[in-house]
Amino acid sequence: MDSSSSSPSSPTPPQFARSPAAWLKPALFLLVAIAGLYYVKWSPYYLKSFVAADTHSIGASILADGPSSPLAAAWSYAKVYFLAIWKAAVLGVVLGSLVQVLVPRDWLLRLFGRADIASTACGGLFALPGMMCSCCAAPVVAGMRRQQVSVGAALAFWIANPMLNPATLVFMGFVLGWGFTALRLVAGVALVLGVSLIAQHIAEPESMPQAAVDAAAATAAAENQETFLRRWMQKLWQLFWSTIPIYIVAVLALGATRVWLFPHIDASIGNSLPWTVALAVVGTLFVIPTAAEIPIVQSMLALGLGIAPAVTLLMTLPSISLPSLLMLRKSFSRRVLVTVALLTMLVGIITGLIGAAIL
Repeated sequence: MDSSSSSPSSPTPPQFARSPAAWLKPALFLLVAIAGLYYVKWSPYYLKSFVAADTHSIGASILADGPSSPLAAAWSYAKVYFLAIWKAAVLGVVLGSLVQVLVPRDWLLRLFGRADIASTACGGLFALPGMMCSCCAAPVVAGMRRQQVSVGAALAFWIANPMLNPATLVFMGFVLGWGFTALRLVAGVALVLGVSLIAQHIAEPESMPQAAVDAAAATAAAENQETFLRRWMQKLWQLFWSTIPIYIVAVLALGATRVWLFPHIDASIGNSLPWTVALAVVGTLFVIPTAAEIPIVQSMLALGLGIAPAVTLLMTLPSISLPSLLMLRKSFSRRVLVTVALLTMLVGIITGLIGAAIL
């Protein structure tokens, strides 16, 4: 079945054979997810919220060093970036592999298998506890797509992780002001649902004829006879190999381009529409850790950046990135990924112009 297609056309998701104790597997997945997210995300962000409230800052901009050499820029950025995200990246790959072997496929299809707004909204809601950046969420999305989750639900889960991250919204309120937070929340919901539903509409429809259902059921029955460890290691290796190497290369490449992508910001930029458009493109393609857009924009505002390009960066920097797009190149069609990127830029520009008018 083509991985770039959208959702099953069957009105009722198929049932697959499971052992009587199969509920233990999704319980184990939930346990791993809760423990991992608590260690990597929930506990650190809870503590950081007090820092943000007390100091109105969550640290220096990750772009603050400003090296002049592309090689130095690539190495220094990659080092800082991967030190910030490696735990979440490992967790993302682990969860992306486990969702394929521990969560029954018919459970996923019931929640996320339809090409409608209900499945898309479920994808966005289930992303809220994750609080991951787009690249760390990408392996989980890839695992979901391999279980035939619909395009809309998978995209909503992917984009909502960074855009509707509750911790980021709290940090943003304390650091930049609650007006920025309110605008980011409203525009973020519109971005998640709007982009996901439009991409779902343009994706090639996926059909699941009975022969395919029977084949999938037979495959599931055969997999149940294999050891869990063998199946998991196979899925883990496949997911790692299809996402992580290109991720590392893309981060190094983007780190090198900082020399040209982020020139010195001064008051002359203001709310210039050409700069707003240019930063929408840069923000959509560039890669940052979770919540790093806040100190980036905070430092640029201090240097004279206008509200319009600042809000545009707040929308586009976290939402997606070139590395995450490349990581999901086998999970969605090229047409879907290009549409997502262009719509993200457009929403970023529109939100920036609205921000300049009301903030």
